[in-house]
Amino acid sequence: MDVVEHELASPWEAVLLEPAGGSTTGVVVLAGSSGRVDRQRARLLAEQGILALAVRWFGGPGQPPGICEIPLETFVAAVDLLQAHGVRRVGLVGFSKGAEAALLTAVHDPRVDAVVALSPTSLVWGNVGPGTDGQDRPYRCSWTWRGRPLPFVPHDDTWLEGRQSDGPVAIRGWYEQSERTFAAHLDAAAIPVERARADLLLIAGGDDRMWSSVRYADQLAARRRAAGAPVRVISHADAGHRPRFPGEAPAAPSPVFDYGGTPAADAALGEAAWGPVLALLHSRR
Repeated sequence: MDVVEHELASPWEAVLLEPAGGSTTGVVVLAGSSGRVDRQRARLLAEQGILALAVRWFGGPGQPPGICEIPLETFVAAVDLLQAHGVRRVGLVGFSKGAEAALLTAVHDPRVDAVVALSPTSLVWGNVGPGTDGQDRPYRCSWTWRGRPLPFVPHDDTWLEGRQSDGPVAIRGWYEQSERTFAAHLDAAAIPVERARADLLLIAGGDDRMWSSVRYADQLAARRRAAGAPVRVISHADAGHRPRFPGEAPAAPSPVFDYGGTPAADAALGEAAWGPVLALLHSRR
């Protein structure tokens, strides 16, 4: 399908990819901790007849340089833009920290109809990188709503002490230790997905070495099911943190992080999820 591409500079750096025939289904595409404009994933969705908006949600002009107290209104504004283009069904597709943002936005904005969360977390976490003041410690929440930070789990930096590595590092243990250290924070920091009106699809790899995304997906699903709300989990035991949809190139190796998985397993998870992703976004519910 032909796609028309529009570059945006305000209120954030973004690209809007519009199917040539138009669409009443729209999706906001959120990258992970790079915060980048995920143009490739947005184009894949636009080629399936979906108006796709990929935004830079931190690190751009006027934005915090790190994932620190990012206003959820950043994503609400993206929903506004889709609706201004005539969209009647709004979806959010988020990966990793972008999945955290997508889930929280759906909790706070009832206009969101569907969320696809790749490698999600069930908890609100502390900042990754500095805020607008340039400081990254002491820990603050990654997100705010109406000017107030959400309850969150800080990171236990003692996990980092004395660790040396000549290659990529798996940090799943850091998150697991932080949960043990700050166990008293977990209930308040749990993402209350049962409050979201949106349908949820959770995609996770069992060999995710960044955080425990399958366990988190199961926790999110349990909250939804207890509330009688729709949810679906798709997982693959050997996939890592970076599932790849059909048409996406294998994720580039990182010199910093061990994401787990293999190119074949990551692609297999993406392949298994692709049909359900499109069905969810195109649903008429």
